[in-house]
Amino acid sequence: MKRPIAISDSANFYVSAERLFDPTIRSAPVIVLSNNDGCAIARSDQAKSLGIRMGEPLHHIRDKIDAHGVRVFSSNYTLYGDISRRVVTVYHDFSPSVEVYSIDESFLDFSGFRDRDAHARKMRAAVLRRIGIPVRVGIGPTKTLAKCANELAKKNPVFDGVLDMMDEQIAGWLLPRVPVGNIWGIGSRTEAKLRKLGITTAAELRDMPARQARALGTLVLERTVLELQGEPCLSLEEVEPQRKGMAVTRSASTPMTEFDTLFEALTAHATRAAEKLRQHGLVAGTLTAFFHTNPHKPDRPQHSASRTTRLVPMSADTFDLVAAARRCAQAAWPKGQGGYGFTKAGVILDDLVRAEDRPRTLFDAPRPRSAELMAALDAVNDRFGRKTLTIASEGTTRTWKLRADMRSPRYTTRISDLPVVR
Repeated sequence: MKRPIAISDSANFYVSAERLFDPTIRSAPVIVLSNNDGCAIARSDQAKSLGIRMGEPLHHIRDKIDAHGVRVFSSNYTLYGDISRRVVTVYHDFSPSVEVYSIDESFLDFSGFRDRDAHARKMRAAVLRRIGIPVRVGIGPTKTLAKCANELAKKNPVFDGVLDMMDEQIAGWLLPRVPVGNIWGIGSRTEAKLRKLGITTAAELRDMPARQARALGTLVLERTVLELQGEPCLSLEEVEPQRKGMAVTRSASTPMTEFDTLFEALTAHATRAAEKLRQHGLVAGTLTAFFHTNPHKPDRPQHSASRTTRLVPMSADTFDLVAAARRCAQAAWPKGQGGYGFTKAGVILDDLVRAEDRPRTLFDAPRPRSAELMAALDAVNDRFGRKTLTIASEGTTRTWKLRADMRSPRYTTRISDLPVVR
């Protein structure tokens, strides 16, 4: 018996999360915007029916918003992350092994359940009842077939949100009806190459010789072919693999023309990166700071820069990372000609290892108070809210801060934002 793998994903997840606390938008067209309220990154079915495309800039759809009463929200990642965590908690009640693939998708082990369809429907009902988020479930002997089943369950109402493709006859009937470009892992370039060979459906890709697939699209395409044939090549990751790198980047609401403003933003990003390191029990060996202008405005002066420095000793200390970011920023700041307005900046951490595995050097200076200070900093910000305590170089005005003029309250993570019933 092949191991049945299920994937459950949330319908229009960001929109569904916004609808949880606002009944007035349950049937209204809704979109959620990207950072700095730039473009649509989530759309309700009603918004899709109006012709609003994924990634469409906000200023291009103002007429549709005004004409049809589209409700517009800024991204609220704090809310979405917490709702996602709650959904995964329900999944753990229905599967012994859960792999969180993305904020709205999780793979689950469905081994041992006789009626997988009924089990999946019971799980869907539990998520909707306990959290309020609608989900769809696809089941297959491999991750690729499970993803394919999930996509079909989304698009065809006859399946009512659940499709089990463990049966080879069902898979054999459905795969010829699935465009090859809809298969997980098939990008537009690979799709174009396959179409030149006359391969236009998932069934035709499944029947492609594995050796030919590797020659055309490397090992990734070969694995996809084998997975479509029912041979698992992608295991269920029951334990999250250790991170090898980490990045914190943000676009600025207004261009940063002065070094001090840029460094305020880099301080905030380095501070957040240090917090994430400590949450995962890691330390970093290198830090890269970068910043660049808006490449979509060629009429303005363009410049991009980055510098990398070693962290000796390897560290998760906020002060160490901020100091390293300042060294990089000073080295990369353009000399002479000015006039640049930097619209994005960030820090990237590499060479991550667990804190207890950090290599020691002969000249490591003892720092007995560093861990205690970071623990106290995290404890204060956890209890009283992020940014309660910050490093002074982060500034107070934060003119570079992301624009989020239409963000909903953080209903589940901030006491001041809790809904009040009167």
